[in-house]
Parts: sequence; structure tokens; C-alpha cells
Amino acid sequence: MKVKVLGCSGGIGGSHLRTTSILVDHDVLVDAGTGVADLSLNELARIDHVFLTHSHLDHIASLPLLIDSVSDLRDKPLTVYATAATLEIISQHIFNWVIWPDFSVIPSREKASMTYRPLAIGQAVRLGERTITALPAEHTVPAVGYQLDSGAGSLVFTGDTTVNDAFWPVVNRIANLRYLLIETAFPNREQSLAEISKHLCPTMLASELRKLTRVPEVYVSHLKPGQIDLTMAEIATSFGDAAPKMLRNNQIFEF
Repeated sequence: MKVKVLGCSGGIGGSHLRTTSILVDHDVLVDAGTGVADLSLNELARIDHVFLTHSHLDHIASLPLLIDSVSDLRDKPLTVYATAATLEIISQHIFNWVIWPDFSVIPSREKASMTYRPLAIGQAVRLGERTITALPAEHTVPAVGYQLDSGAGSLVFTGDTTVNDAFWPVVNRIANLRYLLIETAFPNREQSLAEISKHLCPTMLASELRKLTRVPEVYVSHLKPGQIDLTMAEIATSFGDAAPKMLRNNQIFEF
């Protein structure tokens, strides 16, 4: 399994700042933030599956444009996986003919360009030799994280989440866990905002990672533009030599 980070920032504002999207091999996206827009038309047309963590704009911004750009280049629908609640949100508020056409009925219900597949927490989807499983997340809207399992190894992406005791027992049971991508959106001075918006800051991150009994490589995502250096410095202070690394645009994991 080859995983490429198309975007992992909490905002935009430069060539390396793209919001959350992860390309798995050539045909799967986990989230569809602004990083998707850097793919070529041919690369976009090869995407068959999109797994959404939640409905916030920085995680879905490119989805409407993606399906619009390639619908005439495909001979089967793009499948969008998410919780039933998330699918209902994007159906009502994005693909509603007001913000964007409803591609789940274009050109017809029988031959739609896009189809929805609801996922429950703990449910796994098998795609060839790959298994993608929805994991618990705690955010201001219904949300999940994902385990990407190649058989030889697993990568876990938390999605947007805050303190989440339901998450760690699941992760600690993943015997082949190699990588953990975990969000930390705010520096410590904005801990109250992190708590209200159900994100993490370095102090909260340190508390959460003490619940991890596995020893994967840990990378931090969703850093806010303009606060990256401060937040990473606070993470370094909290963890010392064992500090998680900063996730970067175009980073590749193979397992």
C-alpha cells in the first residue's frame, strides 16, 4: 500500500499548505481537502473511492469539483463512504442543487456519477488486499478516523478529534500498526479554543499519547498556518527526543 499526503494543513496560504487529503495507491482518497486539486485530470479520473472523516469544508472542499471534473471520463460511479450522518449533511448542504448539483442523480438515478455508502464505526471495507476501517473520533460534527491496513502493516489517521477514550483501546489492538497520524490544531495558548472546537493542542496531545501502548511512528497533522513553528516547538518541549514529527505535504508511506 502506498499512501501519499496531498494535504495535511489546517488552512491555506502557501505552496505547501493544502487541507486534508490522503491518496491511497491510485484509486482511494481519505478526505478531499484542497490538496486534491494538485492532481492531474488523469489522476483524478482514476479515483474510485472517497472515505470522508467528517463534513467540515477543509475535508470535503474538492469533492464537488472532483466529481464534476471527471464524471464524463468515468464509466462507473465514484463511491463516497462516511457515516450516515455525514452523508446526510453533504447531501442536504452541498449536493443540493443550490450549492452544487446532486451528482447522486446525474445523469440519472440508475446511472449516477456518485453513490453514497454509509459506514458505522468499526465497519471495515475490503478493497482488494486492502482493508479500510472506520475508527471512533470525537468532534463538533459526526466524525471518524480510519485504519488503512495492507496486511503487512497499518496506518491510522485520527481525522479531526479531541480527547477520545474510545479511540485508544481500538488502536492498541492493531498488531501491525506502523504509523499514527494525529491532529494538533492549536498551540497551548489557545487550549480553550481547542476544547470548544474539539481539536487538540500540544498539552492535550501529550495526554492522549500516554494512552497509546503500541510504538508506531507518530506524525502531527492539521497545524494552523502561522502557528506551525510555535505548535511544533511546544510539542518538542512536551516530548523531548520522542516528539512526534510534523506531517508534510507530499510525504509518502509505503507498507
